[in-house]
Amino acid sequence: VNLAPGSSGGSGSSGGFQGSNFGYTSGGYGTGNENTIDKFPFASDGNATDVGDLTVARIRAAGQSSSASGYASGGQGPAPYHANIIDKFAFSSDGNATDVGNLTARRYNVAGQSSTENGYTSGGSYPSPQDPTLIDKFPFASDSNATDVGDLTQNKVDQAGQSSTTNGYNSGGDDFLSRIDKFPFASDSNATVVGNLTIARGGIAGQSSTASGYTDGGFQASVGYTTRIDKFSFSSDGNATDVGDLTVARYVTAGQSSTLSGYASGGYTPGGGRNIIEKFPFASDGNATDVGDLTVARYESAGQQY
Repeated sequence: VNLAPGSSGGSGSSGGFQGSNFGYTSGGYGTGNENTIDKFPFASDGNATDVGDLTVARIRAAGQSSSASGYASGGQGPAPYHANIIDKFAFSSDGNATDVGNLTARRYNVAGQSSTENGYTSGGSYPSPQDPTLIDKFPFASDSNATDVGDLTQNKVDQAGQSSTTNGYNSGGDDFLSRIDKFPFASDSNATVVGNLTIARGGIAGQSSTASGYTDGGFQASVGYTTRIDKFSFSSDGNATDVGDLTVARYVTAGQSSTLSGYASGGYTPGGGRNIIEKFPFASDGNATDVGDLTVARYESAGQQY
C-alpha cells in the first residue's frame, strides 16, 4: 500500500454505525499531519486518551467501524501526497493501526459509511483523471482491497457520511452542495438523490441514529462557518430539518455515533476550540454540549465508534 504524489473526512452501529462504548478520532491536522488515534467514553462525559497511531500521519481520511475494529481509508499524507491506504485498529485492545488493503483510487476529502459486513468510502478528491463520484467497498471479515461498486449522483468532496441498517448516505459537499445521496448495502449499485440539507455546505461531520442521519457544522461561502445540526429520516426520503446547534461554529470535524447521541470532535474554528468533543441527543432535537477534549487540538480527522 502506498502514497502517491498529488493533492490533500466521515463516520459510520449495530455492527458499525453506532457504538455503546467509545468514540475514536484518528489522524487530522494539528501542528502538522497527525497519526494519533484518540479514544473517549460514551458512558460518561470526559476527555480522550491517546491509544495508538495510524500507519501514516494524514488528514481528510474516511472513518468506518465494524463490531471489532475501526478503519481509516484514504486521506492526504505528507504533502504533496495522497493515499489509497486502508488502516485498521482493534477495539478490544489499545494499539497501533495496521495497513490491511487499498482503495481502488488514491483520494482524500472522502466520506465513510459502514454496514454490518463492509466499509464504504465515497466521493473525494483525486489526482487526474478525477472520479469524485466513486463508491468503494471493502470487507470487514478479511483484510483485502476495496472494489468499485457504484457512483454518487454528482462529484462530491468534503461531504459527510451516514449509515442506516440498510443504506449508506452521502450528504452535502464543497461549500455549495446540499444533495443527500443514498445507496443500498444489499446490492452493489449507484446512489440516488433522496433530499437536500437545509443549507449547502462542505467540511461537515456525519452521525447516525437508528432512525435518522445527522449533518453538522461546515462552511458555506455566503454564511461562513456554521453551528447548524441537520437531521433527515432514514424511513422515508426527504429533506433535512434544522434541529439544533453545535457549541462552536466549525469545519472539517470528525463525527461519531453512540446508541444515544451524536458526537463532533475537533474541527477548524477561526479561534480556539479545535480540541472540543461535543455531544447532542438523538431522542430529542436540541443543541450540543461540550463534554471533553481531544489529546491534540486538530481538524480534518476521521471518526469511528465501538
